[in-house]
Amino acid sequence: SIAILLYLVQKFKTPDHWYPSDLQKRARVDEYLSWQHANIRAKGSKLFLTKVLLPLLTGQPLPPGKLEFATEELKVALKQFEEKFLQDKPFIAGSEISLADLVALVELMQPVCAGYDLFEERPKLTEWRRRVEEAVGKQLFQEAHEEIMNIKNL
Repeated sequence: SIAILLYLVQKFKTPDHWYPSDLQKRARVDEYLSWQHANIRAKGSKLFLTKVLLPLLTGQPLPPGKLEFATEELKVALKQFEEKFLQDKPFIAGSEISLADLVALVELMQPVCAGYDLFEERPKLTEWRRRVEEAVGKQLFQEAHEEIMNIKNL
């Protein structure tokens, strides 16, 4: 999906903030897009699979220890995300939204959809989410997540 996003950005000449032409900003976006595969994506997906999909497919809840382990792993990745990527900036690459922010928030929504509010007690992350949603458009963001937000009701 990252390769497709980069292709689309270049093919359709999207606004520069999505994938900056400034090499330092672009490097920041690329750095996050590379890091997130083994961290936010892997840990968020693991929690989603553990909490929602596996019990749905097997018909049995998983042992609490497995869910606790997945939650702790995600907490470590979230701390790294806040400290290394967000720091004190409005967005990952600086003052404007980029593909890195979009990918990050989409990945973080998986655990949220599983009923784990990872934004609770994380004001920096909460404010960043608000800024990303506003930049994308709250209605569009809600529409994009409507189906997955209802998965836990299955």
